[in-house]
Amino acid sequence: MPNWSEILNEVNGLIASGRGDAIDVVRRKYLKNLSTITGRNTIAYYSGFLNNINIEETSITDVDKNGFMTVINKLDRNKGLDLLLHTPGGDLAATESLVEYLRSMFGNNIRAIIPQIAMSAGSMIACSCNSIVMGKQSSIGPIDPQMRGIPATGVIEEFERAKTEVAKNPKCIPLWQVIIGKYHPTFIGECEKAIEWSKEIVTKWLISNMLESDDNRETIAANIVNYLSDHSEMKAHARHIGIDDCEKIGLRIEHLETLNKSNDLQDAVLSVHHAYMITFSSSAAIKITENQDGVAMLINKSVNAPVAPQQLMPLQIPIQFPFQTPPQK
Repeated sequence: MPNWSEILNEVNGLIASGRGDAIDVVRRKYLKNLSTITGRNTIAYYSGFLNNINIEETSITDVDKNGFMTVINKLDRNKGLDLLLHTPGGDLAATESLVEYLRSMFGNNIRAIIPQIAMSAGSMIACSCNSIVMGKQSSIGPIDPQMRGIPATGVIEEFERAKTEVAKNPKCIPLWQVIIGKYHPTFIGECEKAIEWSKEIVTKWLISNMLESDDNRETIAANIVNYLSDHSEMKAHARHIGIDDCEKIGLRIEHLETLNKSNDLQDAVLSVHHAYMITFSSSAAIKITENQDGVAMLINKSVNAPVAPQQLMPLQIPIQFPFQTPPQK
C-alpha cells in the first residue's frame, strides 16, 4: 500500500485528469480496501482536530449520532464493526449515548482501530469495544473529565489541599478564598459527579465486553479505569498512552504490525489514515463519519453544518504541502 506522499500524488493525478472529487475517490478506495481485507463493516470516525484550532467544533457531540445513523443504515450487522477512531474526545453524555447506540446495532462485535490518536472520550469509546488495534505510533489518553476546560480531578485536589492548608494555618485563608472563589457554589459537586460518571460507564463497558470472559474482570476493569482516571499520575489530560502501557494495565490490545503476517492490514489502515489527514489538510472538512460503501456525513468548518451523504467537499486545485512530508511507513 502507498505511503502519504504516494497517496497525495494519486490525488493530484486524478485532479489533473479533471476529477474534482479526487480526494473523496481516493479516500473511499482505501477505506473499501480495508473492509475487503477484514471482511467486516468498517466505519471511519475522523476528526480534523490536528488541523483545526477550534477543538469544540471537532469534538464528539450529539450531532455525531446522526452521522452514525446514516452510515450504519443498510449495513449487514452480522459482519460486526471495525471502528477507526481519530478524535480529541468530547462531550461525556454524547459519548455514552453513542456507545450505547453502536452496541445496540452490533452487540459486542465491535473492534476499535486507532491509527494515531483517540484521546479522552475517544479512549472511552475504545474501552467499550471488544479489543483495540494499535500500532507503535498509536495513543489513547486519560479519561478524567474536563469541566469547562479544567480537570475535574484537579479541582477536587485543589479543594482538598485548601482544606488541609487552612486547617494547619488559618492565616492562608485569604489566599485560598481568592483561588476557591473562582468556582461557583455547585462546581465541586459537579466535578465529583462527572468523575464518578466517567468511571462508572467505562467500568461497565469493560466488564460487559472486553473483559467479559475474564474471571477477574471486575479487578482488571478497576485497575484500568483507576489508571486512566488518575490525574496526579498522568500529570496532564493531553498525556499520550502508548501500546505498551495499554497492555500493561490490562486492555485487550491487538498489534497492528503483527495482526497478519503479510502486513496487508497495517498498510491498509495507515493508507486510510493518510487519506483522511490529506482530506483535512486540503479541504473545509473538520469531521467525517464514513463507511466502506462511500456513505458519509461531513461537518464543514465554514458553515459547521452536516452535509448530505456522499456530498463531500470536492477539491478543485492540486494540493500543496508547505510542511515536511511525514515519514514513510
